[in-house]
Amino acid sequence: MVSSMATTKVTITLQDEQLEEIRALVNAGEAASVSGFVQHAVTVAVHDAAGWKEMLQHALDQTGGPLTKNERLWTDEILGVSKQKKGSRGGKAA
Repeated sequence: MVSSMATTKVTITLQDEQLEEIRALVNAGEAASVSGFVQHAVTVAVHDAAGWKEMLQHALDQTGGPLTKNERLWTDEILGVSKQKKGSRGGKAA
């Protein structure tokens, strides 16, 4: 992490086993800190999501454009995505 980057402290919830594994990596010198490990994991996940979005857009461009409403409903059903009202998070923002 670059020291001049703005940061915000947030609270996250991890499974006990996940935290134990992260702390073991820190203790073994394979990660600088729990916070550093989580920051790295988030960076990887964000880049991964962007890559998937780009790949999906390319596939859609090659096969006829955006999904139709029926295709989107079908994919949501297959992927187990439940519809939430916009703005409804079911909890407090991080």
